Amino acid sequence: MRTVGVEEELLLVDPVTGEPRALSAAVLARASLDDAEQDVFEKELHEQMLEFATHPQADMERLHTEIVRCREEAGRHAGGIGCAVAALATSPLPVTPSIGVNRRYEWMADQYGVVVQEQLVLGCHAHVSVGSDEEGVAVIDRVRPWLPLLTALSANSPFWQGEDSSYSSYRSRVWQRWPSAGPTELFGSAERYHRRVADMLATGTILDDGMVYFDVRLSPRYPTVEFRVADVCLDAGTAVVLAALARALVETAARQWRAGTEPDGHSVSLLRLAAWRAARSGLTEELLHPATMRRMPAAAVVRALVRHVEEALADHGDLDRVREGVETLLRHGNGARVQRELFERTGSLREVVTACVRRTQAA
Repeated sequence: MRTVGVEEELLLVDPVTGEPRALSAAVLARASLDDAEQDVFEKELHEQMLEFATHPQADMERLHTEIVRCREEAGRHAGGIGCAVAALATSPLPVTPSIGVNRRYEWMADQYGVVVQEQLVLGCHAHVSVGSDEEGVAVIDRVRPWLPLLTALSANSPFWQGEDSSYSSYRSRVWQRWPSAGPTELFGSAERYHRRVADMLATGTILDDGMVYFDVRLSPRYPTVEFRVADVCLDAGTAVVLAALARALVETAARQWRAGTEPDGHSVSLLRLAAWRAARSGLTEELLHPATMRRMPAAAVVRALVRHVEEALADHGDLDRVREGVETLLRHGNGARVQRELFERTGSLREVVTACVRRTQAA
C-alpha cells in the first residue's frame, strides 16, 4: 500500500493578542532539547512560521494520531516561550513578516523583493509514495485537473492584513507570485520532466530544484509525488481527508497509466482558471468540473472527485472516512467559513485567532 506523509506549516502567535510573533528560532531551540522531536520540526522562510513533517504512514488513523501529536508538541514548545501555534494559512491580523537568517532566504529576498516579504502563507503538503519517476510523472500528468478541488476543500485563508480578501484561499493567490509556481503542461515522460527542471535551473531564476514550485511535483528528497496546493487545514481531521484523497488520486492515476488511458489535455490556461475559481469560491459557490471545465455547484464537483477515486479509496480502507469528512466539510464548512463565522459573531480578528489556536489543538 502506498504511504503518505504530511508537512504542515503553523503560525506562531501571541496567545492573548493573536498577533504573529517572530519566534521560530526560539521554538526550534526548545524542540532540539527533546531528542524525540529533532527530526520533526524545521525552520521556514519567515520567523513567524514553524513546520513539522510526519513519518510516512500507510494507515490514515496513524497519520491522524501523528498530526495531532505534532500539533500538540508544537504548541507545548511554543507555550514554553510565551506564544502559541495556529493552523491558519494567512494571518488574519496585520503583520510585518521577518525573514529567517539563512543564506538561501537572503538570496531569495535579494532576488524577489516584495514577493518574499509577502510570503507569510502556510500550506499543507502531502507526499505520496511512487514506484519510480516514470510512474510519478504519469501521475502528475493525470491528477492536474483535480488539484483545485484540494484547494477548495482545505481553503483556510480568507483574511489578509486585517481585511477580508474576498477569497476562501488567499494563500494560494499569494503563492502564485513565485515564478515557478502553478499548474504544468503535460510532460509525457520522466525524461521530459527532468529536462524541464534542468532548463528552469539553467535560467538562474530559481536557486535549486527545491524551488520548483509546481502544484504537484516529484519530491527532490523522497521517492514521492508531492501535492502542494492545499492551505494548512484548521482541523487535523481535514488534513487526513486531504492526504487520503491525494493517495487515492495517485493510485487512480497510476492505474490509468498502466491501462494506457491518456491524461486529460486541459491547457495550463484553463487549469489556472480552475485554480482561481477554487481559491475564490472554496466550498460556498461554484467550481470548475475537472472533466468539462464548466461551472457547477461546489458540492457536486467535490462529490465527483470522491467518485473518481472511489475504487482506490475502498481498496485503501479510506472510503468511509473520506465520504464522512467531505460531507462534514460541505455541511459545516472549511476553515475559511469557520473564520468568517467567528468574525461575524465576535467582530474581532483577535478572537478569530485565539479561537483557532484552541481548534488547532483539538483531536
